[in-house]
Amino acid sequence: MQGLAFALWLANVLLDTGGQLAFKAAAGDERAGDGLARWRYMLARPWIWVGIACYVLEFVVWIAFLSLVPLSEGVLLGSINIVAIMIAGRFLFRERLSPLRVTGILLVAAGVAIVGAGA
Repeated sequence: MQGLAFALWLANVLLDTGGQLAFKAAAGDERAGDGLARWRYMLARPWIWVGIACYVLEFVVWIAFLSLVPLSEGVLLGSINIVAIMIAGRFLFRERLSPLRVTGILLVAAGVAIVGAGA
């Protein structure tokens, strides 16, 4: 993978992970309440807007990345986002990773490494 494509791929991973974590932070706030009050509370907090900004930027980065690599490789390389999000969720939100999930993480990471080595 060439330098620009690698930089865009890394930016995509960081932006997607950041967006997911921001949305989780917004949705996981116990002070939010229920129903419409919950949505009003979340919209008044910065985390949901950070998540939206990450996703808008990720969209632009993803299009640029796909312009440099074949779609079949790009989609497979993008799968590493799942691994990054699960690991970050474990550390930031203390989410449980079962042995089956860890196995899945390892298999996805191995698949991305294989695709990346051939790119």
